[in-house]
Amino acid sequence: MNTQCRSHAIIFPFMAQGHTIPLLDLAKVMSFRGVKVTIITTPSNAKEISAHFGPGFSSTISTHVIEFPVVDGLPLGCENTKELTSDDQRLPFLRATLMLKQPFESYLRDLLERGDRPICAICDYFVGWAITVSASFNIPGILFNGMGVLSSKIGRTVLLNDEYMRTLMNGEKLETLSGLVCPFPLILDDFPLFKNMNTPSMKFFKENGDGGANRTCWGVLCNSFEELEGDFISALEDSYGRSSVKVWCVGPLLLYDDQEENKTSLNDQFNLYQSWLDEQHERKDGVIYVSFGTQSQISNPQMDEIALGLDLAGHPFIWVVRSSSWTRPEGWEERVKGRGLVIREWVDQRSILAHPAIEGFLSHCGWNSVLESLSMGVPILTWPIGAEQPLNAKLLVHVLNVGLAMDPKLDEVREESVRYGCNAISSGVKELMGEESGRLARKRAKEIGLMARTAVMEDGSSSKKLDQMIKSLQQ
Repeated sequence: MNTQCRSHAIIFPFMAQGHTIPLLDLAKVMSFRGVKVTIITTPSNAKEISAHFGPGFSSTISTHVIEFPVVDGLPLGCENTKELTSDDQRLPFLRATLMLKQPFESYLRDLLERGDRPICAICDYFVGWAITVSASFNIPGILFNGMGVLSSKIGRTVLLNDEYMRTLMNGEKLETLSGLVCPFPLILDDFPLFKNMNTPSMKFFKENGDGGANRTCWGVLCNSFEELEGDFISALEDSYGRSSVKVWCVGPLLLYDDQEENKTSLNDQFNLYQSWLDEQHERKDGVIYVSFGTQSQISNPQMDEIALGLDLAGHPFIWVVRSSSWTRPEGWEERVKGRGLVIREWVDQRSILAHPAIEGFLSHCGWNSVLESLSMGVPILTWPIGAEQPLNAKLLVHVLNVGLAMDPKLDEVREESVRYGCNAISSGVKELMGEESGRLARKRAKEIGLMARTAVMEDGSSSKKLDQMIKSLQQ
């Protein structure tokens, strides 16, 4: 690690696990390159952020804590989206983050008065307003895009151009966008967040998020790599309407730790299920990992269908269950004993996907999960739920050839809250884990995993781009 820090960078994550973790990875990567990093956060989030870094980072990475406001409509002490208890609280939470603007301005002003001018402020696209604040102090603001390049291009174009959404609302398929021939047809169901562009949340995002930073950002940082999405970079750059805006693909950020001698050890909790995975590997039984992220809400009837589908498929599985109200179907636990492991607490997903016993991933297709899976050479059975996940799923299935989609028509589902019945789930798992299409997806995933690891090596595409970006900012 280079501890001779020549420059200072600010990183401002949005207060959600999936948004924060890649930016913490970025903080480590920049500190390895001699940049001192300050992370802007709030009191309760600061504790978790500090725990992410070992003592070796104490001189290079620090936090600046801003009080999270108390607002109507939010639980007392709520400072992270994982603490929201209903969807009705999301808009009050977003509006509360706007109240961090004044203390952020004060912090930047204090830095400049002390002669400590940051080379940049890297801000999550959900706090895009911080880009404008940084630019007002002549500090380059860099938008961190937690999505892939292709989904970012498609999402921005639809978000900022109502005519595209009107086309989709009329039932037409889109095959071309400005500056991009889509590699798959777009339909309205690909945009669960954008179906009603006039909701308060969508208006907020257009005014204060990515759309609000459109005119003032210095550049865009993507957690992707050129070998994966290089064909779409110029189209995303064009969507910002200024030739000076560059898109820097510097990922997968999670892999840089593997290149350093001082990497952190596996989480202690992983040892609780490590032995179970080891046993499956010794028996040469490929395991499918099942998880839908920290934000997805799965109904109890749908949980029953997942349980029955995994039982019918007959393959070993490790399933992370977030629901506190779901109870296992009668007799199910006995039927899957020895080949099924249900975990209800937090898991180190990256370590699970890295285990050689894991040969498939049933996933909601959040971008972090996609990168973690592909980096470990694991193919994906796609189950997109919200946000840009349907676009990620199509990328996996139709472009990268590392994913398989399930067929909901295999079941006659009567429950409104059930999307896939047990037969669709069982069939999808069997195909991914045991059939030729699954074998080909696994082979392709391993090829992409090798590309990903090469990208973050010293002469890799992402490593070079990150060095170029830091050099440009320093100059």
